[in-house]
Amino acid sequence: MRLDKVIEQNLQTTRKEMKRLFLMKKVFVDGAVEYDPQRNVDSQLHKITVDGKNLLTNHVYYLLNKPAGVVTAKKDSQFQTVTELVAKAQRPAGLYPVGRLDRDTTGLLLLTDNGQLGYDLLQPYSQVTKTYHAVINEQVTLEDKKAFETGIVFHGGIRCQPAQLNILRAESGYSEVLLTISEGKFHQVKKMFLACGKKVTSLTRLAMGPLRLPEELAEGDYRALTLEELQRLKTYFR
Repeated sequence: MRLDKVIEQNLQTTRKEMKRLFLMKKVFVDGAVEYDPQRNVDSQLHKITVDGKNLLTNHVYYLLNKPAGVVTAKKDSQFQTVTELVAKAQRPAGLYPVGRLDRDTTGLLLLTDNGQLGYDLLQPYSQVTKTYHAVINEQVTLEDKKAFETGIVFHGGIRCQPAQLNILRAESGYSEVLLTISEGKFHQVKKMFLACGKKVTSLTRLAMGPLRLPEELAEGDYRALTLEELQRLKTYFR
């Protein structure tokens, strides 16, 4: 949450009073004077002290193992959404998915009501990698691997950033691969393989930045991030 919003919620200050707190150097984050009212903070990660008072936030962060058939959205008139998989009692009004997975794609999805964190995680400058397990309908070759490492070019001339392609199994008519990308173009993984004349028949996201899909988390289930997992995201709080 933005620091000015934290102060407003905890201390019920006016905008004028809040500005005075910053000018008088009475706002501290982790023991240091903070001057930026728009800094993104969370009391689980930061010690927030204003005029001698410790302030708290109440954001939620969930890891969801998205099942096929569910859409990555807050609302949809036709299909169940990922936010609807979260129990109503644990679903704050601002809960939303960070990024998107296609309806037929499964795997790791981060849900949070910390909009600033979600925004920063998706910005190109953050270079947040995503790793997928994919099943392909053709034999993936070393030439494909080199093409991914160079940067796949879509039909129309759009070039992707270099990606890491690891071939787990490859035979005539069937391949399994691990693919790590650092951007998020629309239908990117599927389009990358289509540019090589191949089709993705199954796609699961295993990782996003420092977060990993827990093996014990069944499709359709979710859980709160552990403190250790949340701490891995601290570098993206700006």
